[in-house]
Amino acid sequence: MFADNCLKTDLYELTMAAGYYQNKVDLRAVFELFCYKAPLNRSYFVACGLEQAVNYILSLRFSGQDVDFLRNQPVFRTVKPGFFEYLRNFRFSGNVWAMKEGEIFFPNEPIIQVEAPIIEAQILETYLLSIVHIQTLTATKACRVVQAANRGRKKRGVVDFGSRRAHGPEAAALAARAAYIGGCIGTSNVYAGKMFNIPVFGTMAHSWVSAFDNEEEAFLKYYEVFPENTVLLIDTYDTVKGAKKAVKLEKDINGVRLDSGDIEVLSKKVRKILNKCKLNNAKIIASGNLNEYKIEKLIKKKAPIDIFGVGTDMVTSRDLPSLDLVYKLVQIEDKDSNIKFKAKRSKGKVMIPAKKQVFRKYARNGLFAKDIIGLFSQEAPRDAQPLLTQVIKDGQLAGGLPNTATVRNYAQKRLSLLPKSCCNVHHSRYLKTVFSKELKLIWGQRPS
Repeated sequence: MFADNCLKTDLYELTMAAGYYQNKVDLRAVFELFCYKAPLNRSYFVACGLEQAVNYILSLRFSGQDVDFLRNQPVFRTVKPGFFEYLRNFRFSGNVWAMKEGEIFFPNEPIIQVEAPIIEAQILETYLLSIVHIQTLTATKACRVVQAANRGRKKRGVVDFGSRRAHGPEAAALAARAAYIGGCIGTSNVYAGKMFNIPVFGTMAHSWVSAFDNEEEAFLKYYEVFPENTVLLIDTYDTVKGAKKAVKLEKDINGVRLDSGDIEVLSKKVRKILNKCKLNNAKIIASGNLNEYKIEKLIKKKAPIDIFGVGTDMVTSRDLPSLDLVYKLVQIEDKDSNIKFKAKRSKGKVMIPAKKQVFRKYARNGLFAKDIIGLFSQEAPRDAQPLLTQVIKDGQLAGGLPNTATVRNYAQKRLSLLPKSCCNVHHSRYLKTVFSKELKLIWGQRPS
């Protein structure tokens, strides 16, 4: 998606790579990417960003200019020339396993697993964490917002309006993709629409209304340009008066947007005005610093809103702006096939050793019942489904990656299998997760 990714990393990934190269560290490593700590206000996460992660790994190259830039950094002054030649010829040769994009996961469960020469696996760390973090964070947030919007029998749409509040244009496009996977019906981001085939939505800004002498003229001129797609922003001056002016057009408008004020009260007044003029099919779109908590309250109060535009809280996940995603070394194998398990035991940062698999069990009603984190080499427990599958084999794509729409559908199906206790936006109630006996035995060996 974005070019020149090789230097979009932390310096220490490359200093360690130089150290591995110069010291001839010939180890095959397993790194796992997972969410370490469980936040207080989440009950699940949605794995997102695998497509971009895989594309990055397979296309990672260092150009001559990139290598020259690194060579000229003071920290590399004493590094032997062979390392820079290694970078010029860099190709990922390892294996990658991952949960399907859109899968529901929980703390301590690996969602991406890299097995490769340690120098290769190390270089990937920063970019993988970054690309998976922004999308997993946003997809999870979007799911919560969409779940709140669809309380009760009526189905309501949610649109990503967050581009202008995202942490940069690249983040905006990736967040739009993740929000769509999380259940949004579309985005305002045109680039994301083109890149990922996502429906694009947009109305007008207050500046359009202010540019004309009065609202009536602003509304009419807009309708004349977009007679089949007219959604009018009616709160520039007075929302109720704006609604009355909109219906005076005597045109079959698609809807109106409310962006300020008491959305609950105003939406009810506007709905009456629209219906009185036989515009029953005209949608009411609400925006303006919305999130799952505010939307839930609006619906409980029966605000007649059809579509919610969510911006800042969607792309920044304001109540939880970051996840504790980590990429940790869990196992190494030397040239004689001797395996050593690696883990941290420092207080507050205990890590689970060994190459692992996640097995999911289901209740009789088909809902998720329990996850078992076990050794990758062990047999799946009875009636349990392994969640990690191979996506890269010996540096080559192991199978085609699904398009964004397919990932979205998969995510929605998996969300429907969550127990209701995991779907309350105010509490953290994770699915039961246990460790297999085989993994506990390895863990008890006090890995180095």
